[in-house]
Amino acid sequence: MSLLSTLIAASEAAGHEESSKAPFYIAGGALAVFAVLVSAVGIKSPDFPNTSGPARAVMLVAGLLVAGVVATSVLTA
Repeated sequence: MSLLSTLIAASEAAGHEESSKAPFYIAGGALAVFAVLVSAVGIKSPDFPNTSGPARAVMLVAGLLVAGVVATSVLTA
């Protein structure tokens, strides 16, 4: 069973009561701030990230933030 289907099943099992959207807004805001920061650094330094280590770190953080936004959107739907 994939993570997404598990989250959907958990959301459905919780019922149809109105849940707080705050976790989604926080995760989405964090992703937006991260995107702006990476863009600002990339504009100032066109060769950012210049090695594979920082590039992988940026991709990892971005992936985790996107996963958090997806998970919170499903759980607070």
